[in-house]
Amino acid sequence: MLDILRRGLTELGLDAAKAEPLEAFARLVLERNRVMNLTAITDDADFARLHLLDSAALLAVTDFDGKRAIDVGTGAGFPGVPLRILRERADITLLDGTGKRVDFLREACQTLGLSGVDAVHARAEEYAAAHRESFDIAASRAVAPLPALCELCLPLDKTGGQHLAMKCVDSDAELDNAKRAIETLGGELNRVEDYTIPTSGIKHRVIVIGKVKPTPKQYPRAYGQIKKKPL
Repeated sequence: MLDILRRGLTELGLDAAKAEPLEAFARLVLERNRVMNLTAITDDADFARLHLLDSAALLAVTDFDGKRAIDVGTGAGFPGVPLRILRERADITLLDGTGKRVDFLREACQTLGLSGVDAVHARAEEYAAAHRESFDIAASRAVAPLPALCELCLPLDKTGGQHLAMKCVDSDAELDNAKRAIETLGGELNRVEDYTIPTSGIKHRVIVIGKVKPTPKQYPRAYGQIKKKPL
């Protein structure tokens, strides 16, 4: 795993010395995965590429250094924990609705000696309603369909901030379906960036949505409404 991480970080123009703390986090995830469901990816090479380097690739889209960012639906800590390892001046909130995952992330960050990380157990729509306009960046990794994801993430962004939605390259229809939601929630599509995960031939996509005006106060709605009647 270390060799793949070093080569991948170098390919991204990042500090290859960060491969060691990234691997240390991977070992914590894989060890805990034996007793709880954190990831279906357990092969070392696949884990390095599909979790760690995929997360690191966001730094080619925007720099998190000195930014306040939130990882919505972080799961086992992706992309938030790798981003914090790679950008020591980032302030990262890891948000997830499963308490056991959040407990693990708190333990893992303590073990790794990572400061500037806040792991929060909360439903995304409730947290978004209580922490409006608080973040420079709201990132998410294939958590929900894009219209719903925009309603959960854009209220969290400050005006001038960004929502980074990590998706598969076959997401054109999903993006078309989200245009009304993006506009309604105060966003504007900035660009769509397809990238190849370093050391692999696998292509993924980041949809970059800028926050151009405040989100109307009635959003986000309860998640049942978001699912039943997407914007």
